[in-house]
Amino acid sequence: MEIKNFTAQELEELSAKIRDRILSVVSKNGGHLSSTLGATDLIIGMHYVFDVKKDPFIFDVSHQSYAHKLLTDRWNDFDTLRQFNGISGYTKPKESKFDYYVAGHSSTSISIATGAAKAIALKNEDRIPVVLIGDGSMSAGMVYEALNELGDIKLPVVIILNDNEMSISKPIGAISKILSQGMASPFYQKFKKFIDKTLSGMDSAKYLAKRFEESLKLITPGVIFEEMGLEYIGPINGHNISEIIQTLQIAKELKKPVIIHAQTIKGKGYEIAEGVGAGKEHWHGVGAFDLKSGENLKKSSSKSATTIFGETLLEFAKSDDKVVGITAAMPSGTGLDIAMKEFPNRFWDVAIAEQHAVTQCGALAKEGFKPFCALYSTFLQRGYDQLIHDIALMDVQVAFAIDRAGIVGEDGETHQGAFDISYLRAIPNMTLFAPYNDTTMKLAMEFAKEMQTPCAFRYPRGAFMASDCSATPFVMGKAATLQKGKEVAFIGYGNAVGRAIEVGKLCDFIPTIVDLRFVKPLDNEFLMDLSKTHKHWFIFSDSAKIGGVGSAILEFLNVSRINDINLVTFEYDDTFITHGATNDVEYALGLTPPQLSQKIKKILEGNI
Repeated sequence: MEIKNFTAQELEELSAKIRDRILSVVSKNGGHLSSTLGATDLIIGMHYVFDVKKDPFIFDVSHQSYAHKLLTDRWNDFDTLRQFNGISGYTKPKESKFDYYVAGHSSTSISIATGAAKAIALKNEDRIPVVLIGDGSMSAGMVYEALNELGDIKLPVVIILNDNEMSISKPIGAISKILSQGMASPFYQKFKKFIDKTLSGMDSAKYLAKRFEESLKLITPGVIFEEMGLEYIGPINGHNISEIIQTLQIAKELKKPVIIHAQTIKGKGYEIAEGVGAGKEHWHGVGAFDLKSGENLKKSSSKSATTIFGETLLEFAKSDDKVVGITAAMPSGTGLDIAMKEFPNRFWDVAIAEQHAVTQCGALAKEGFKPFCALYSTFLQRGYDQLIHDIALMDVQVAFAIDRAGIVGEDGETHQGAFDISYLRAIPNMTLFAPYNDTTMKLAMEFAKEMQTPCAFRYPRGAFMASDCSATPFVMGKAATLQKGKEVAFIGYGNAVGRAIEVGKLCDFIPTIVDLRFVKPLDNEFLMDLSKTHKHWFIFSDSAKIGGVGSAILEFLNVSRINDINLVTFEYDDTFITHGATNDVEYALGLTPPQLSQKIKKILEGNI
């Protein structure tokens, strides 16, 4: 959509139209809501001032990029947002040439922009990377690594800091705004260049002028950016499109790295979701809801694994004052918020800083505490070096609670929890296990609490597939038999035990169903005995095939020189898994119980 000739009124009308479109679709499909509503005016400003056909538009996390999608030829397709074979909830270059880079995790944007700026300079092209980053993403160290270099090399990059939650007191905010708006004006920028040039040969006068300017900036929020070598403009009103456009035009002409600090309201345009505070976090990411009331349309009667984790951890905290917990910007997403409310001095949200979260757990463990580090499977990836260097090498008692393991549905490639088994299994001193229902979740946590060495247990988004039942406590490296059969063994790990059970119900024979429980260490004795009576092994696990559960068992068979087992693993192939409703994604992967039962039948008949 070409908007460069729109009047101010037409831009305001477009903003309202975009918000209405976002609300209409997200209320039906679910998705990120409050952040993308708040960023709409900023994105309109980006498209008005810069050229999306040549300037890299880089969105941090990119969950706030819906307005960008609507402005770049996806208006008619927007109804398919986050649906299988539909458009992604994040930027995706394979979807549109106007999406510069894939993004689903935070704090990558400024590094990407720095690389793009270097390439543009080397090619001597007239292009400027434009970044939209939220204030939450500014809590991650990677941002400051990028800013540190960008402030040194001084290449043109415009960074819009979308501040929708920072608490800036009214007096300081008001003074800062007056000063910063003055700094943002064309007069100020021209005057600054004139003074610098005029006083270039007058050291004492230049020194005094510089000190005067610095004394003003000391009471603005931008002092940290100025000290890093970047120009700072703001705070500006992130919902005043004319002010946004004027500021972006100034930043564009500076031809250097610029931070524009824009203050916005989360949920802008939808009163129920507007602002921050109690109950507002829900509107960051939502399922389908009623637009008039805001009520959730899809309520589950089953407890999620996350809820069970949070409730059980709170029970632990009440009975054991050595139990502590850490999460990285996802207190409600991981269930840690329950314990944080009751024990704020023992359970912490450390912001978007997974590396920091992992390492500090090591020190807590060294001091005699029992830390639970609750992170999503794909977010734990960001602390991988710390897992090895600061936890496993020290061999300290840290329990990693890995949420969102397996298919997570509509969030797609960047969030599917496929790799944690593969990347954790290679680390010495790590113990890996998994529950498959509500009862075993609590038992797994009990086991983790008493571990003296590093461990990790994984569980799914939402409720477990298997119904609850009685179960025995976890014993190091020991599997459990759930159903006895002959010749054919279904070996399940974690939530996929439920899939094995469902597939077993569809078969015309009775398989032995095994809850593997531990993938590291394996129950070698159990598997050895199983190999004597069962020659067909089918592996069920919500994980990548490479380095996954099937790989672990094949390694055991190889080392044990057992070569008469027909092993088939139903894990994920070597590819990134697309977005869509979990059932649709699993059907496309051929992993629904009816599909698997038919595959097994053909394999046993010798047709595959």
